[in-house]
Amino acid sequence: MAEFFENLPPHFQALIAGIITWLLTALGAASVFIFKSVNDKVLNSMQGFAAGIMIAASFWSLLQPSIEFSKDSAVPWLPAAIGFLFGGFFIRGLDFVIPHIHRNAKDKNQQQEGIQTSLSKNALLVLAITLHNIPEGLSIGVAFGGVVSGNGTATFLGAIGLAIGIGIQNIPEGAALSMPIKAAGSSSWRAFNYGQASAIVEPIFAMIGAGAVLIITPMLPYALAFAAGAMIFVVVEELIPDSQSGNNTDLATLSLMLGFAIMMILDVALG
Repeated sequence: MAEFFENLPPHFQALIAGIITWLLTALGAASVFIFKSVNDKVLNSMQGFAAGIMIAASFWSLLQPSIEFSKDSAVPWLPAAIGFLFGGFFIRGLDFVIPHIHRNAKDKNQQQEGIQTSLSKNALLVLAITLHNIPEGLSIGVAFGGVVSGNGTATFLGAIGLAIGIGIQNIPEGAALSMPIKAAGSSSWRAFNYGQASAIVEPIFAMIGAGAVLIITPMLPYALAFAAGAMIFVVVEELIPDSQSGNNTDLATLSLMLGFAIMMILDVALG
């Protein structure tokens, strides 16, 4: 099975990896069928853990390979710097356009971002997480697409490690979205569907990322750094503030460090 997967075209590898991360989000969202609610300690620690995974993945799986890919150029840091900044500006642009609301928002009308709309608070929450799952899908696609570049900085096992890391953090992310929706009065099925739907963009953008790199191989260092910048924007703008919004700041910080360590170990061991 592993050999069969490795021999698939990169865009199909990225699609399968994206589907798996989507299913792991659904696994986390399925917690609504087991638990009636989630306390703030668990929620904040899950958000911190997810932030740690994404920070480590941004460097070890994306930025470092981007810099290594360009090490023989006149300015080896330039593609990474340009791609990283454009990734952040890209997500900021989507933030400005797509209507959404953050999970710790108390008032929909006062704290809604993007184009004003009459969508429910639950729908706006899902759009927020969907928006922030886009860079995760892109990073998976770019990682698998980069394997065929022949440069040696992007490896198949490294791409697998990145997908595993994102999948691991998608489990608590799915729960962190679906549980508050259920606590607000929605049925378990509705809360589950909201939670799993937020990650449906991951396989889509995984294919887009892989396809873009395959079409224009020289853009690989820019694409790797672009995905990293987009993920860091999400972490700083969403995950860290949410994890620190309660009275469990130390627990959330330690959870972030645990997530970082796990992703670092995965990348170094498999990359």
